[in-house]
Amino acid sequence: MIRARLYETLSDHAVKCLACNHYCTITPGHTGVCGVRENRDGQLFSLVYDRVVAANVDPIEKKPIFHFKPGSLSYSIGTPGCNFKCRFCQNADISQVRDQGADPFSGRLAGKAMTPEAIVAKAVEQGCQSIAYTYTEPTVFFELVLDTAMLAKDAGLANIFVTNGFMSPKLLQASAAVIDVANVDLKSFSNEFYTRYCNGRLEPVKQTLKSMVDLGLMVEVTTLIIPGLNDDPNELKQMASFIAGELGPSTPWHLSRFHPTYQLTQIGPTPVETLEKACDIALSAGLVHVYTGNVTGARENTYCPDCGQIVIKRVGYSVENLLTQTNKCPGCGSPVSGIY
Repeated sequence: MIRARLYETLSDHAVKCLACNHYCTITPGHTGVCGVRENRDGQLFSLVYDRVVAANVDPIEKKPIFHFKPGSLSYSIGTPGCNFKCRFCQNADISQVRDQGADPFSGRLAGKAMTPEAIVAKAVEQGCQSIAYTYTEPTVFFELVLDTAMLAKDAGLANIFVTNGFMSPKLLQASAAVIDVANVDLKSFSNEFYTRYCNGRLEPVKQTLKSMVDLGLMVEVTTLIIPGLNDDPNELKQMASFIAGELGPSTPWHLSRFHPTYQLTQIGPTPVETLEKACDIALSAGLVHVYTGNVTGARENTYCPDCGQIVIKRVGYSVENLLTQTNKCPGCGSPVSGIY
């Protein structure tokens, strides 16, 4: 357990956490929404700095990241806790510490003790080219992210945020120098959806996405398409227009199939036809790199935006890079956005 960064002290030993857009006011003996940042005698502490609850060597495409070193491996870590409470969370057993009966006040949440040095050493040992901060929400274990990311940079590794985008501007500024790529969940284009199903808000996520682009981070966007909740064609059109207009038409958009889970077991899987219609909407809005996920026969190849030739061929996690050595289309010579 270490003292947290990004908070301010208030009267009566309360503190205000500045890590995310909840800006929780936390009284002594309590945690914020995430359940893992606790006020002890007027100081904020991270309960998960060394509590790595998931650590795996993953294909970078699993994040999903398609336009940064495709075919490479990424050492992926996460700790308990999250600042959202998504009713469709696929990792609720580790993200929702309160729901799982964990005791955040013990200071010993589930997970394996791993130092930043150990994480970087493991990534290098396993032949990974990057470290991904993922599975739960890297904002709530920001201290571990920052210390690890700085060491990773020194070791020649890239750093990847897989995030809900609800981080505060202060946290984004503090991490921008060491984070190379981010995949941000844009869960809906409806604030009502965010408040009802995620315990969050839309506008801060939109601002985070725009700020990431302004700061020079590579950004990819993922949306889980849930039948009847965020699959309205008009909403998808608004979302696609936002991505193309505010983030750029080359921004990859991953449209993932929903499967019943956690507190949304009453909704069936997303029809494949819905995903296909969403792709058509995205392409019509001007996006040039649109993918589907969690579905057999997914759209997963990368095409040259000028001539339409396949430049990155994917079958599951098998990847064939057909680009030239200068990252240009072998057919027409046009550059393809990304780092390959």
